[in-house]
Amino acid sequence: MNQRFADTIVVLDFETTGLSPNQGDRAIEIGAVRIVNGEVTDQFQALMNPGIRVNSFIEDYTGITNHMLKEAASCSDVMAQFCDFIGDDNLLAHNASFDKKFLDNELDEISRTYQGEFTCSLLVSRRINIDSQSHSLGNLVKQLNLSEEGGFHRALFDAQMTAKLWLHMLDNISQTYGIKRPLFSLMQQIANTPKNKVPKILQNYAIQNA
Repeated sequence: MNQRFADTIVVLDFETTGLSPNQGDRAIEIGAVRIVNGEVTDQFQALMNPGIRVNSFIEDYTGITNHMLKEAASCSDVMAQFCDFIGDDNLLAHNASFDKKFLDNELDEISRTYQGEFTCSLLVSRRINIDSQSHSLGNLVKQLNLSEEGGFHRALFDAQMTAKLWLHMLDNISQTYGIKRPLFSLMQQIANTPKNKVPKILQNYAIQNA
């Protein structure tokens, strides 16, 4: 799976009732875009009713109200559809450990799973955009002059901006090291390598794949 190219991937983002499914928090919105050969080809967005009330902080933070969720499909219905959407693609999120926890939990609830592997645009950014003072999605979008027409903390918009950030970083690697289409496995390696060692890894990869 990780021998696929990094420019073919599903980028996803959850909005949730809180920080941890281990404490009973649930997903309330999923947004995702599919990138194929460096182009966005499809998207998925749905609110989902978690069966519990959302507190006022989350309502204010996301703009997603209890009234909106009352009319939404159940988590189980939405996540079954989303699992079909993922297929066997690899997966990306900004601060992926958060989104992976909720994806795993919601799919466990319906006895479904996925075949792809995760990587994290936040971790990669810390190693590629080394001059950035902040690697939050909003700050990176602003700093790198990526277009933003929408509001952060809604799942589809955040997924769209993460996709733009990802493609920007792949282009950065291409321009700097001459690596036209890095493998997904290389990006996973970068995400888990101390930033001072990343240039050497990329230089060696470029030589080996010249």
